Amino acid sequence: MGTLNWTPYQPDIVFHLAAQPLVRLSYDIPVETYETNVMGTINIMEAIRHTPNTKVGVMITTDKCYENKEQIWGYRENEPMGGYDPYSSSKGAAEIAISSWRRSFFNPKDYAKHGKSLASVRAGNVIGGGDWALDRIIPDCIKALEADKSIDIRSPKSIRPWQHVLEPLSGYLLLATKMWQNPTEYCEGWNFGPRMESVTPVWDVASLVIKNYGKGDLKDLSDPHALHEAKLLMLDITKAKVKLGWEPRMNIEQCIELVVDWYKNYRLTNDLYQFDVDQIKKYLSYSLKS
Repeated sequence: MGTLNWTPYQPDIVFHLAAQPLVRLSYDIPVETYETNVMGTINIMEAIRHTPNTKVGVMITTDKCYENKEQIWGYRENEPMGGYDPYSSSKGAAEIAISSWRRSFFNPKDYAKHGKSLASVRAGNVIGGGDWALDRIIPDCIKALEADKSIDIRSPKSIRPWQHVLEPLSGYLLLATKMWQNPTEYCEGWNFGPRMESVTPVWDVASLVIKNYGKGDLKDLSDPHALHEAKLLMLDITKAKVKLGWEPRMNIEQCIELVVDWYKNYRLTNDLYQFDVDQIKKYLSYSLKS
């Protein structure tokens, strides 16, 4: 790559969410997946390093960055990075790069010299309105329901930490605020996962979609020869609870209800922006203990 042309923009805070985010697609385009997820992340960090006004960088990776041993307890932030498939391993590699840049160029011990705070964040299986990506359970469900077809389930027994997109976003914003206020204390890795009862099988999530949509049926298309995907994955969010005061607002039923409500109404509303704002308000109305 040639010399990067640094942006003329001068953001105070950078949230890096761009990625090639699909596990199955990463088998088809492994090089592009690595270029996007690893070198893309490094390019963003270099832009942060060379942009004087930028003080905070929040780098979003994934729960799949951990070396998954299919353990029955959640992964903590200090556990090894890894990944079986190209997507997961690329995110583990991105986390290693973030750690390196933080120690090499954004070391909190040298904050007076560089004036920047860098953190990485890992969410669970994020779902929400507006997602039409391939090979994702909610878009697959909605496309089938809108076409009056059965919902094909590839991995019905796979267990995932499901959470509405507003949950981790609230964590990212809170973390960025903390980093801005105290830049040397919060520049590290963070998990923003769901409650334990939201760590559920794919089949159960699809069943909740049908229940809230009001119609549909499921078809088990399990293939013992399918490409490898993790069967069990959970995050430990104790650190975010204790050090940030963050925790999920919704349980799995509330989460799926909000998600399905978006897909049932996105064609009907005349003001989708206001509808989205109303969904955010509804999310904020949920008690942290509801």
